[in-house]
Amino acid sequence: MTVLIDVPRWPAHGTLWSHLISDSSLDELHAFAWGMGIPKRGFDLDHYDVPRERYDEIVAAGAHPATMREIVLALRTSGLRVPARDRAGHNRRR
Repeated sequence: MTVLIDVPRWPAHGTLWSHLISDSSLDELHAFAWGMGIPKRGFDLDHYDVPRERYDEIVAAGAHPATMREIVLALRTSGLRVPARDRAGHNRRR
């Protein structure tokens, strides 16, 4: 079981964002994220959005740097990937 994070490159809200995922379990992902103080509102169905200001800290805590391709492959392989078509009706701010 591994937690992966991609390089911050997704612009929103005046910063760049990374995706934080687990390659095997949402429980593992939530435990890691909550242990790092990442708010629940950062969860988006199969990943957490993490601002670039936290990237080095998250890697130092044990998340493995990965490319976006590796992130998508890990999500697909684990069965945790939520396709874009299934995100359409999702309200991120619960």
